[in-house]
Amino acid sequence: MKKVVKFGGSSLASAEQFEKVGNIIRADESRVYVVPSAPGKRDSSDTKVTDLLYKIYGLIKADKPYIKVLEQIKLRYAQIIRGLGLKVSLSKEFEEIRKKLEKGAGEMYVISRGEYLNGKIMAAYLGYDFVDAANVIRFNDDETLDAEETYKLMRTHLDAHERAVIPGFYGSKKNGEVVTFSRGGSDITGSLVARAVKADIYENWTDVSGFMVADPRIVKGAQVIHTITYSELRELAYMGASVMHEDAIFPVSQVGIPINIRNTNDPSAEGTMIVERTSRISKYTITGIAGMKGFVSLSLEKDKMNTAIGFCRKALTAFEESGISVEHMPSGIDTMSVIVRQKDFAEKEQQVISRIEELCQPDHMEIESDLALIAVVGRGMRSTRGTAGRLFSALAHSHINIKMIDQGSSELNIIIGVASVDFDEAIKAIYSVFVDANL
Repeated sequence: MKKVVKFGGSSLASAEQFEKVGNIIRADESRVYVVPSAPGKRDSSDTKVTDLLYKIYGLIKADKPYIKVLEQIKLRYAQIIRGLGLKVSLSKEFEEIRKKLEKGAGEMYVISRGEYLNGKIMAAYLGYDFVDAANVIRFNDDETLDAEETYKLMRTHLDAHERAVIPGFYGSKKNGEVVTFSRGGSDITGSLVARAVKADIYENWTDVSGFMVADPRIVKGAQVIHTITYSELRELAYMGASVMHEDAIFPVSQVGIPINIRNTNDPSAEGTMIVERTSRISKYTITGIAGMKGFVSLSLEKDKMNTAIGFCRKALTAFEESGISVEHMPSGIDTMSVIVRQKDFAEKEQQVISRIEELCQPDHMEIESDLALIAVVGRGMRSTRGTAGRLFSALAHSHINIKMIDQGSSELNIIIGVASVDFDEAIKAIYSVFVDANL
């Protein structure tokens, strides 16, 4: 058994949290490769180290002094080192960082140093080898990931290390220039390492005990999803459900390595297992509920639309020309609706409307804003009769008007649109009928 384990910022925010992580790793000898994030918040009033690094870069760009913020970061790491009783000095590392800042280091280099320094501490604490992610994660010149070269480099480097710490979040181009993933990208690093070393499991440790059926900020005491497929997770992540970076799914899903979401503060909890496919029957008809606010619906009507060849293509051309991505497109015989994100549409709405009038000449056009989309996802929906009926009845009982319905051909999900003001109540109603009613 070989495991890759990634720990998030909240799991490494202090010496006390480091000790929890150390106990978790030492409790299982198969946890051989460790991917740490930068220290997160110790409490609600605290600041993440990565945010402090962003602040430093902003100060430098504004030609303002940044040393006080750098000293604040030094103190954070010094407190962790002291709390762990380590005889480790990061003086050389901080001096190198300062010199590169003075020479105009780029933003990606600056914000990557949180993981780099935390990786140094983690390696010393565990007695593991330190492998700089810049040496094993390769980006192309356009800053996209070169996956094949990355796997090749990782296999070459990590084969020489029985146990190692690889900092998350960043890599480099061939010329050594540091490049980062998008925020939360340490999850991706862990996934890449897991695939490269052919791990049996990729454990992603955070501050929650797995994925919840619904957002616990909306549904108090929401149940944990014990097993979820990659496909289900993709649907939920697309609609805003997030415990890990959505791009971390692809490297391991392509080779069938399961991901286990675990809680650093409750290591006895089994968490959520994310798998390619499973014979396990979900406890509930649905697996999860997720949603987002901030959408606009543009509805078009035209007599005999179904016989007007190219009508949909022309309508979508108007959005494409304005650089607006279409989220959903439910349609009828003489009607079609295009759902887009409000923030993308707002500044270009008149341009889009004019182009649609020119290309499509609709009989009627209507815009409705402040919509929320909610995805109800579950592999159990395929084999359960009356799922849609229960869903719509639950919303009707809560006096919530459905603005839009869209169901994929896979029968894995149903997406509904409601007014943003009804968003929370809609999720509570759906959760109640599918989960509370079955407890």
